[in-house]
Amino acid sequence: MTIQQVGQETSHPSRKPVSRRHFGRMMGTSALGLGVVACAPDVEQASTSTGEEAAQTGPIVPTQNQTSQEALTPDGALGLLREGNRRFVSGSPAQRDLSAQVAATASGQYPFAVILGCIDSRVPVEVVFDQGVGDVFAARVAGNVVNPDLLGSMEFACRLAGANLVLVLGHTSCGAVKGAISQAELGNLTGLVKRIEPAVQAVEGERSVDDEAYVDQVAETNVSLVLEEIRAKSAVLAEMEQAGEISIVGAMYDVATGAVRFL
Repeated sequence: MTIQQVGQETSHPSRKPVSRRHFGRMMGTSALGLGVVACAPDVEQASTSTGEEAAQTGPIVPTQNQTSQEALTPDGALGLLREGNRRFVSGSPAQRDLSAQVAATASGQYPFAVILGCIDSRVPVEVVFDQGVGDVFAARVAGNVVNPDLLGSMEFACRLAGANLVLVLGHTSCGAVKGAISQAELGNLTGLVKRIEPAVQAVEGERSVDDEAYVDQVAETNVSLVLEEIRAKSAVLAEMEQAGEISIVGAMYDVATGAVRFL
C-alpha cells in the first residue's frame, strides 16, 4: 500500500479513523505481532530476576502497548514525562529490560508522545525524561525549530500512530539561539538560525550571547513561537488539540540541573 492510499483511508476528520489493528496491517504489522506487543508486560516480567535481586532493582517497567497507549489522556502523557524527569534529576531511573522492549516493539509501536527537541548533545530526550524503547517519538534539530517535514512527522505520530502529546523542548545556553543572536552565517546553518530570528526580535535587550539570561529568554520565546507555528501550519494537529485528543505544550530544559520546566 502506498502512502497516498494510507492517506485516503485516514482522511476522515475524527481521530484514528482506521482501527489500530487495521492500521497495523497497513504498516506491515501482523495480527500475531500485535498480540506479542499487547502481551509485552508479561514478556518483560518473565525476563526479570527473582528473589533478592528483584527486590533490589524494583519492578520492571512494562513496554508501551496498544492497551496502555489508548488508556492514556493527554494530561496522563504529560504526567509520564514529568515523573520521568523527576526520576532523572533524582538519579533513580526506572528499571527496564531494554532487550525485552526491543523484542516487544519489533512488530509494532505505541508511543504516547512526540517530542521536538534541540540537537544539543546535552539534551537526549529519552534520557532526560527516563523513557524506554517504544515510549516516545523523538525529533531533534538545532534550535528545536519546525518545518514541513517535522510537521508531517508529528501528524503521523499523533493521527496515525496514536501519540496524544506534542512537546516542544527548548533548553538553556542553546548554541542555535546564540547563533541567531549573533547572526551567524555558515552554509545551511545560516537559514536555520534565521528561523529563530523572530524570537530574538521579540525579546528586549542587547543582542549579546554573553548575557545568559537574555539567551535563555530568547530560547523560551522561541519555544512559544514554535508552538504557535505548529498550530498555524498544521490543521491536523490544531483540530486534534481543539477536540481534546492531544495537547501541544512547551518546556525548557536546564543544562545545569537536568530539570525540565513546563511552560
